[in-house]
Amino acid sequence: MIKKYTIYKTDNWNMMTVEVHGRQRVLREISDQWGEETHTFMSRPAMIEWAERRFDAEKFEGSEEERQTILNALKDV
Repeated sequence: MIKKYTIYKTDNWNMMTVEVHGRQRVLREISDQWGEETHTFMSRPAMIEWAERRFDAEKFEGSEEERQTILNALKDV
């Protein structure tokens, strides 16, 4: 059984979803600037480690509250 989680969705072109396939997590990041990127993680800790690098506080363009909301949503998957 596959479970799908929406991490954020600002419109039809800017969103992030995670599908859980047993232990494996498939993260899809869709952007109107970059297209679609798919990342496959073999464990939840690996996904969280990637997310902390991807949403680094110094490089994130949104507010700290937005950043924490995204990170918390990923930790809840």
